[in-house]
Amino acid sequence: MKQIYYTERLALSVINKDDSELVLDYYVRNRDFLQEWEPVRSSDFYTLEYHARQLEKDSDGIENGTLLRFWIFKKDDKGKVIGTVAFNNIVRGAFQSCHLGYKLDKDEINKGLMAEALKKGIEIAFEEYKLHRIEANIRPKNKASLRVVEKLGFYNEGLAYKYLKINGNWEDHIHMVLLNEKI
Repeated sequence: MKQIYYTERLALSVINKDDSELVLDYYVRNRDFLQEWEPVRSSDFYTLEYHARQLEKDSDGIENGTLLRFWIFKKDDKGKVIGTVAFNNIVRGAFQSCHLGYKLDKDEINKGLMAEALKKGIEIAFEEYKLHRIEANIRPKNKASLRVVEKLGFYNEGLAYKYLKINGNWEDHIHMVLLNEKI
């Protein structure tokens, strides 16, 4: 796998613990914006040490094939993370599946950037990783996120009640799926 992929406007890059400052900067800039959509974060989350450890774990997951995570940069500004796309919990065998997670900088939403990044990430997951199924679980009130995956061909497999604890509350999620019809 290459370490960096390009789209029309973006660079999707696999990074390591040496880039933890870029990741911390992203989360600090977007702390309030992301709070509604993510688990409650401890103060430790907003430290360089935390993100260095997490990036090491990500590197291990990428190496052993259970994770594929790209950090998103604009092509003309590779010194500032604007988001991430992660294919988590990759399971092989008869399943060949994963969970999809993604997030974008508050100042970059509604510009088509996430759809662009996801399209490239899905291409890599299907063509290079040979995955058959990608599952995205999205809160019903996150209309923008639902529009993005629907635009990319995901379909609704139903509602998972109280699926994830988000911002301190157990929240329902719509189970969206995309199949690789080539395998």
